[in-house]
Order: sequence, then structure tokens, then C-alpha cells
Amino acid sequence: MYVIQALVRLSIAVFVAHTLCVGLAQAAGAGNTKKKIEQFLDTDNHTNNWAVLVCTSRFWFNYRHIANTMSMYRTVKRMGIPDSHIILMLADDVACNPRNCYPGTVFDHPQKTTDLYGDNVEVDYRGYEVTVENFIRLLTGRVEQHTPRNKRLLTDDKSNIFIYMTGHGGEDFLKFQDSEEINSYDIADAMQQMWEKQRYREILFVIDTCQANTMFSKFYAPNVLSIGSSKKGENSYSHFHDRDIGVSVIDRFTYYNLEFFESVDMSSKHTMADLIGTYNATLMHSTPGVRTDLFARKLEKTYLTDFFGAVQEVELTPEPFPIGQRQESK
Repeated sequence: MYVIQALVRLSIAVFVAHTLCVGLAQAAGAGNTKKKIEQFLDTDNHTNNWAVLVCTSRFWFNYRHIANTMSMYRTVKRMGIPDSHIILMLADDVACNPRNCYPGTVFDHPQKTTDLYGDNVEVDYRGYEVTVENFIRLLTGRVEQHTPRNKRLLTDDKSNIFIYMTGHGGEDFLKFQDSEEINSYDIADAMQQMWEKQRYREILFVIDTCQANTMFSKFYAPNVLSIGSSKKGENSYSHFHDRDIGVSVIDRFTYYNLEFFESVDMSSKHTMADLIGTYNATLMHSTPGVRTDLFARKLEKTYLTDFFGAVQEVELTPEPFPIGQRQESK
């Protein structure tokens, strides 16, 4: 009798101990899973890429500036950035200009092998919507309440942003629509506001215009890598005059950048150092400039896909995490 009672007590003790161990293990596992997710969400790695592509010029004779921007648009889409993460600003629509002998098209080469306008182009700001005010509001997020999603830069502190600008400019300014100008201080202050509002992790700023390098000389916000087509006192030159269309169809600096990108895809390990190493002032007829003092990483460690690819950081956990489920109050 005493032996049976002892065995029963032992069995109960073992069961209780097992139950406690299982409960503790499950709690520890849930805690570890939650900790892993929190660590992932707190990572310094960027989780999304955006592109802001701006052509500030109007009129038919500025065809090349539209082609510059459309060529960059084609490149970032080919590299994987979707239209939902691209803000395209075109001050004019040369594809529908009555002078265009190839209606509905835009080309960046006299051979006309690639129609940049194509059937799948989403222009977010067009014509007189391309203003200095709208550009600054876009960057800083100070848009009107009724502004549609495609006209908003919905970035966060884990976003890498590629900003490309082209048009007519000079020392510390870039023309918009031939009626107003944005200066280097305007963009510098806008980027500082973006940093303070946690609207980016890193920015790659590229500009193709005359005396382009002066446009980023006043920048002071951190984590900004800047590239320009020409130094102070230099012009930025066009390339490929098309006799059929009657105008130049692309600028030299943009053309040689795109030539390098034709050998790059979304899985490429090419770095910013590789791209900048191809710059040839003799071919470009100007002196490209690079400013790295505000940028934390080495160019040799900065992949092109960090700005041009559709990067998504994903981590799988062994067990599902109850995101969105109500937690019982204790």
C-alpha cells in the first residue's frame, strides 16, 4: 500500500516538473523569437530603396534632358525598383511634341534601338507641376493633405534614396522651367530636414548640369554621397546629335554612367568605386566630382544595388510570431 502511494506521489511530481519545464521552455522560445524579431527591426541595414528622378527643363531643344531622366528611369526599373518607389518628374513631354517625327517615343541614341517612353511609364509630376516648391515638399514630406500616394516620398529611416537631377544650371543653382531656380542651400537644408525627420538612411545624389559640383558644396546632412558631372567653371556637354530628330539626345556624363550600368544587374557585386573608376574627363569633356566626406561607408564597400536594386531584408523565424494578435492583459 505504502509502495503504491509512493509511486503515485513520484508520478505526480514528475508530471508537475515536466509541465513546468515545458512551460519555461515555451516561454523562453517565445522570448527568443520576439527578441530576434526586435533585433531584426532595430538593425542598421536598409530595407528599401527609392529613386527621385527630376528633369527641370522645358522646350524641344532640351530633348536630351528628358532623355537623360528617362534613361535613368529605365535603368532603376530594370534593376528592380518598382514604380511605387520611383518619383518621376518631367517638366515637358517631348514624346507628344508636334516636332517629334517619331510620335510617342523618346530615344537616347541615334540608332533608336530603345524607346525610353515605351508602354509602361508612370510620370508622377509633369509639366508645370515640376516646381522648386513641389520638389522641396516632396523631399521633406510637407505635401498637402490631399496629395495622392504616387506624389509622396514614403521613406523612413531604413530607406536608401537615389536622387538624380538634370537641366540647365550654373554656380550653386539649377533652373526649373526657365522661370525659377533652386540653389545649393535649398537642397542642403531640405536634406538636413529629411535627416532630422528620419526620412532616409543614405542618399546618393547625382546631378548632370553645368558646374554641377557646386550644387552639393553646401551639403551638411550626414550619410550623403554626391556625384556631379562638372566642376566649377565648367560646362556639361551633350552627346549624339540626331539628324532626324534635329537635337542632341543625351548628355555625355549620363551616357557614360548608363553605359556602365548596362553590364550591371540586380545581383551584381559592382561597387560605387567601380562606377566612379570608369569616369574619364576626356570622354565626358568635363571633370566629374565626387564628395564622400559626409558618407560613412567606403566606396569599395558600397554596392550599386544598395541604391539601384530592389533590396528587401527578410529573416525567417522557426515559429510564427503573433503580430497583430491581441495580447491578454496581465
